[in-house]
Amino acid sequence: MVKIAPSLLASDFTNIEAEIKRIEAAGADILHLDVMDGHFVPNLTFGIPIIKQIKNICSIPLDVHLMVTNPEDYIEDLAKIGVEYICIHQETVFHLHRQISVIKDFGIKAGVALNPATAIETIFPIIEQLDFVLIMSVNPGFGGQKFLPLVYDKIKKLQEYATTKNTNIEIEIDGGVNNTNAKLLEEAGADILVAGSYVFGNSNYKNQINSLK
Repeated sequence: MVKIAPSLLASDFTNIEAEIKRIEAAGADILHLDVMDGHFVPNLTFGIPIIKQIKNICSIPLDVHLMVTNPEDYIEDLAKIGVEYICIHQETVFHLHRQISVIKDFGIKAGVALNPATAIETIFPIIEQLDFVLIMSVNPGFGGQKFLPLVYDKIKKLQEYATTKNTNIEIEIDGGVNNTNAKLLEEAGADILVAGSYVFGNSNYKNQINSLK
């Protein structure tokens, strides 16, 4: 069954601990954390100190999405905190293979994130090294954006290529996910669905998560 990863970016930041406990109780599989630096994307969110506090109160795996120009500066600190997933953007890293190796050496699941305009074929040379790929179905930086259907073709291409290269790779989709496109995404080959506004925008988190599953 597909895993659901609510994005904390869409939660009530005045009561983060309660929000985390509510999505855990509602059946969330993973907590997705968007780290933005105001450079790679036109927005700022939270950094290492906040993630450390979140780890102390969260019982489900943390999936850290580094939307930053210098992801290599975050990896060791995130490893010390004990996060379970880290993905870095292919568009920001000169030596992608090296940084993925650093993440994996810490025992963390390593992934690459791709913007909508970045071809999926650009990560094929390192696909055997990856634990997951995060395909952006919106342009990163803000929540609540409209889903871009071009993602379906990317999923299928990645799924087909991974069949002979890395059958254990997980495909994660982030942006505009709802109960209308969730089934189509899973049928295309998605394993993890990130949903922010769709989950946190309704008072019944359990109903929202179940509708995606």
